Amino acid sequence: MGKKLIQLAAAVLAICLAVPLAGAVTTNRNGEVMIRVGLASSNAHVPTGELEAANLENNTGYGAGYRFGYYDGGLNFVELARTGAGTTQVSVLKTQNLYYSSSYSSTTISNTVVGCYHIQVPGSFSAYADAAAMAESYGGFVAWIDGAYQVRVGAYTSKSEAERAMSGIGDGTIVGTSSYGMSVVKTGTSQILFQYDCGESGRLAIQPDVTGAGETRTWFSGYKYRGGFQYHRRNGGNLTVVNVLPLEDYINGVVCYEMGRDWPLEALKAQAICARTYVMKNLNKHDSYGFDICPSDSCQVYHGMGSNRTDFGPSQVSMQAVAETAGMVVKYNGKLAEVFYVSSFGGASEDAKNIWGTDTVNEYPYLRGVVDPYEADLDDRNDMSPWTKTYTAAQLTQQLQSKGLGTGTSVKELELTYSQLGNVLRVVVRWANGQSSTIGVDKIRSRFDVRSIRFTVNGMGAGDVSQPGQPSAGEDIFVNDAGKLDSLEGKYVISGSGAVSSVGGTAYVISGTGSISELGGSGSGNTTAAPQPSGGTVTVSGSTYVFSGGGWGHQVGMSQFGANAMARRGFTGDQIITFYFPGVQVTHY
Repeated sequence: MGKKLIQLAAAVLAICLAVPLAGAVTTNRNGEVMIRVGLASSNAHVPTGELEAANLENNTGYGAGYRFGYYDGGLNFVELARTGAGTTQVSVLKTQNLYYSSSYSSTTISNTVVGCYHIQVPGSFSAYADAAAMAESYGGFVAWIDGAYQVRVGAYTSKSEAERAMSGIGDGTIVGTSSYGMSVVKTGTSQILFQYDCGESGRLAIQPDVTGAGETRTWFSGYKYRGGFQYHRRNGGNLTVVNVLPLEDYINGVVCYEMGRDWPLEALKAQAICARTYVMKNLNKHDSYGFDICPSDSCQVYHGMGSNRTDFGPSQVSMQAVAETAGMVVKYNGKLAEVFYVSSFGGASEDAKNIWGTDTVNEYPYLRGVVDPYEADLDDRNDMSPWTKTYTAAQLTQQLQSKGLGTGTSVKELELTYSQLGNVLRVVVRWANGQSSTIGVDKIRSRFDVRSIRFTVNGMGAGDVSQPGQPSAGEDIFVNDAGKLDSLEGKYVISGSGAVSSVGGTAYVISGTGSISELGGSGSGNTTAAPQPSGGTVTVSGSTYVFSGGGWGHQVGMSQFGANAMARRGFTGDQIITFYFPGVQVTHY
């Protein structure tokens, strides 16, 4: 008997919930990798907090009606109940006496209340159809409680109210739910359509559409989403809402927000490959909250299929980029790579070792910094390259003191330490009282309120940056510090598209700081950006501090504006990725 009870308990738990293993790739019965995205949560990286009530609405033309159930261990939807096609709006509520609104505004006052006391009708039901027929005869609803169907009536706000109502029903029991229960109601009413309570581990799932639509899109909190929705009450509190959908649908909801939706196809392909790699590498990032990935830039910006704006959301070209790279990821030595990307660098990325202490010698050599000669092509389109931030000495003092530095004194001078690639790795602030504060690379942007760590102050550099020119007779032409040429005669170059041709006409070189100059003539060259210090320390003082820089972001990985520029020059998505992550392979996951 004891053994049977244990088996029954295990079966009920399996029916209520089958949670994918943390960090494991979850593949449904169609062979699709499934992703869980947090849309409402107490997690600090999810902009929408937990909700008392969460509303859904069918996007007209993309499915109608709803199915209720749960997701199994492969994130396949298991149906328990459904509405008709005429029900296009539903709301999920935590089970307590609750006034709710169809609006998400916190200032909205609603007179619609759903009570937490119900009358349970006697009987057991092996199938939904049987329970639904009984519920209809009583004017009640079907509930799924601890792995079994029940029929319940009413949504009363007090036990006494339920007792009075029971006199008109006859036999029955007054019941509620646990603190993990959830009710689905027809939005704007107190009519319960379905109730779900499987305790702490319970996860209610809603899959839009009962008509067999080829694609579903459903409104939630101002955005349209593909896939289904999962709900649970973490620690018995308000609702966590999760979007559950195939990987490629998720990538479609990322690429157009992380990069311009109408940017060049090959740039969008590079973004799609990076986005896919990132989520596959971070499947358990927020598992303790019940989802894989957050929808903010702490993970990747995700807004599904967009909003009511016609210029917001996936475009034809962004969806083409996702489709043409389906299943493709970045790997290094056969393992998923750690990929990062930022808006722009201002001329060069930085070695991740200098930013985060990452081992870029043995473990992550592809995260070393690279000089970027392409970004500058789009300086006229990039608001963050170049940029300028100006402080008087008093304003700079105030700015730093607002961050808890230099109380009761003023700035005397700044000492900036540069990397070999020209990025600021450390700033020592020397104060008038003789003390100093050291600002590490991870705090430079926030302390000085600047967009990147690639800047000079008052135009002060660590030394003159020489511009290359045509070597005079007898001078050597060095190639990648690994050898030298006697001349360019008989030499060939490989273009970004892979074409091979002899060196002819005007040739150009790229310096270590990212400047581009003609190989020949006076050697003055044409520089696309202001000279940047290359290694060393600079000390700056004065009545004014002018920060002049370029780029926006943490300075590691792929530059999105650089990818755009490379695509315009004819590079492919794969070539863009291997430029920014040297030594990696673009392959199927």
